[in-house]
Amino acid sequence: MKSMIYVGFVCLLFLSACGQSGGGDAAIATARAGELNVTLSNAKGHLTSGQNEFKLEFKDAAGQPADVGAITLFFDMPAMGAMPYMKNDATLTTTEKAGVYRGTVNLEMKSTWQARLSFKGPAGEGQVNFPINAK
Repeated sequence: MKSMIYVGFVCLLFLSACGQSGGGDAAIATARAGELNVTLSNAKGHLTSGQNEFKLEFKDAAGQPADVGAITLFFDMPAMGAMPYMKNDATLTTTEKAGVYRGTVNLEMKSTWQARLSFKGPAGEGQVNFPINAK
């Protein structure tokens, strides 16, 4: 009986540790903006059509958080056939951690969007574009 309790306890510790890696966020995309690495992530590991929450994280070449100051981020898609050009602005807020931002965006449909990010602040100035597949 004691061995079953011990095994159950060890399994519980293992599962608990697995669930705490990185706050539950999975990378959606990683891009390079000058000397910085930018990671877009959320709990699902992807964006969907409709309202989305995400985390945006900036790190320098040594893997340390980088405060980039003011950020703009939007997702757009070119016009195709009868479908017009679409653009969805993200809303971003700072967090207690330098270089980490929380954001929301409402994507109009499932498809491949271009994330267009620009920043200017203590870590310099830059911009990067990368594709995001909304499921």
